[in-house]
Amino acid sequence: MKKLTVFTPTYNRAYCLHYCYESLKAQTNKEFVWLIIDDGSSDNTEDLVNQWKQECAIEIRYIKQENQGMHGAHNTAYEHIDTELNVCIDSDDYMPVDAVEKILSFWGKYGNDQVSGIIGLDAYKNGEIIGTKMPENISQSTLFDLYNKFSITGDKKLVYRSELTKKYPYPIFENEKYVGLAYKYHKLDEEYPMLLINEVLCIVEYLPDGSSLNMLKQYRVNPKGFAFYRRELMKLQFGSMKFKFRQAIHYVSSSLISKNKSFIKESPLKIITLFATPLGLLLYLLIMSKTKAYLK
Repeated sequence: MKKLTVFTPTYNRAYCLHYCYESLKAQTNKEFVWLIIDDGSSDNTEDLVNQWKQECAIEIRYIKQENQGMHGAHNTAYEHIDTELNVCIDSDDYMPVDAVEKILSFWGKYGNDQVSGIIGLDAYKNGEIIGTKMPENISQSTLFDLYNKFSITGDKKLVYRSELTKKYPYPIFENEKYVGLAYKYHKLDEEYPMLLINEVLCIVEYLPDGSSLNMLKQYRVNPKGFAFYRRELMKLQFGSMKFKFRQAIHYVSSSLISKNKSFIKESPLKIITLFATPLGLLLYLLIMSKTKAYLK
């Protein structure tokens, strides 16, 4: 049985999804499954995937669902993955030809049930590492500590044990399409650290229609999802008061956008939330002002 699932959530990305497919066809190790979660595309994604499946170059599984947003697509992926490991490669990204081989080889040497998975590197198309590399003096860390204790910057590629990613499903809020994916990752941080590998596992291209470039709009149209995410981050066992205060500011602003008058009562850190309310109000006003034209 194959050990790795590469899953790709996609929504109207037929124009670029072939880059991901070509990179997977070129992998030096083909012991993986490509699981495509089509989140309600209206373009020719399904026709393309059917053509690729007929080529039989790699094992492809395809699931189409009504549009739920990235977190909903992740939920569906985790429900259907049956391999030991999984990694998400977004529809506008692709993998170096030896990425699968590096993942499986590294896990074969160091993987165990006392870690959540592997953290690797992302790079731009020109080979430049996104952010900083892993610290050379440590072999494992939680994702949270990597950024907040060891001051790592930039997106990283996460390979998880599938039995763990089936935990903590993302909630689906009516008429909303976004919940921070890191909710699940931080919950898993409370259980195990992750292995670190200073190897590029994903080539990233940030497209104009990518969610990472539209965050203020996301705040405006998905306030319940963001309020949930910030509330959960305030509950984490780790994290400084400064970190939790910052989450409280965002929690207040998202609660105001969603018109939730009970946000202090529902907060896990009521005193901190009370002190964060003035700054949360300012953030709320900024978001509403900056996104006014978007909603016209």
